[in-house]
Amino acid sequence: MARIAVIPGDGIGIEVTREVMRILQVLDAEMRLGLSLEAFDFGAERFLRTGVGLPPGQMDVFRTEFDAILLGAMGDPRVPDNAHAREILLGLRFGLDLYVNFRPCSPLAERLSPLKGKGPQEIDMTIFRENTEGIYGAIGGSFKRGTLDEVAIAEEIHTRKGVERIIRAAFKWASAHGKRHVALGDKSNAIAAHGLWLRTFREVAAEYPQIEARHYYVDALALQMVTRPESLQVIVTTNLFGDILTDLGAALSGGLGVAPSANLNPDSTPLFEPVHGSAPELTGKGLANPAAMVLSAALMLEHLGQAGAARRLSTAVQQTVAEGQCTRDVGGTLSTTEAADAILDRMLQGLRRTRT
Repeated sequence: MARIAVIPGDGIGIEVTREVMRILQVLDAEMRLGLSLEAFDFGAERFLRTGVGLPPGQMDVFRTEFDAILLGAMGDPRVPDNAHAREILLGLRFGLDLYVNFRPCSPLAERLSPLKGKGPQEIDMTIFRENTEGIYGAIGGSFKRGTLDEVAIAEEIHTRKGVERIIRAAFKWASAHGKRHVALGDKSNAIAAHGLWLRTFREVAAEYPQIEARHYYVDALALQMVTRPESLQVIVTTNLFGDILTDLGAALSGGLGVAPSANLNPDSTPLFEPVHGSAPELTGKGLANPAAMVLSAALMLEHLGQAGAARRLSTAVQQTVAEGQCTRDVGGTLSTTEAADAILDRMLQGLRRTRT
């Protein structure tokens, strides 16, 4: 039995989470996966009522009693500073020490690529973004705020432990999946602290002689992602640069509506989420694409040792998008629920063909 905590979040996060729970329940019944889905109402509505994002002790419950967390998008204009989203999402990432942000980037169909002549064969990269250090440690602040003399300071934090474990995770995954090269993106030519990244990268790379280690300054790496994406397989980078490069990777894959992610630590409870926002302007209109949430659930199933079920989900998404049975953002005409129905139908067809 795998216990999964489901946090729908806000806006379209609630809509796509509802659809993926429906799909997972059918998949669980058909394949007898032993999934136990438990929903938590952590989001803007509860925060506005109680002033609390995550209740005291909830982190320990997730850490000790659940096998995975499936999280919808966070964000609500009624909470202008998004305090609840930071408390929940960043709280989970930092509190559970989920140091790997894992982002596969590849178009589901040729037409989704914005690059001429570059499709799924040429664009197939996986980004390992460091997830718990860097500039998002909230170290710094403002002095003389609101005056002409205001000074704003933000400091980056990089530890040998934090840098080495994310680089090691990238090489280990590359080795296990038959990848030939790993690229580091940093700015060690301009930011002295990034020398730690380059030195550590070279040291870890020496342990994997079968894998070519490539070093890029991050601006050159962004250029490479657009001009020669076929030259990149695995990328490892800092928290801030990873935040930017992964969205570039999502754009190359067809947009945020089809971009899944995983937040991982082999010694903690993993968290899986689509990378799109809560899109308040789309809420209730049936326009949200459920694909990214379904693909995030597929990553979750793979992590839980259900590789066959994960393939069923990802294949069904790929088929529906290829056939145009999808939402408007990826070239279809279906609503959120209709697109989820199409995914569910393709998934069931695949299961029936296997049994006959």
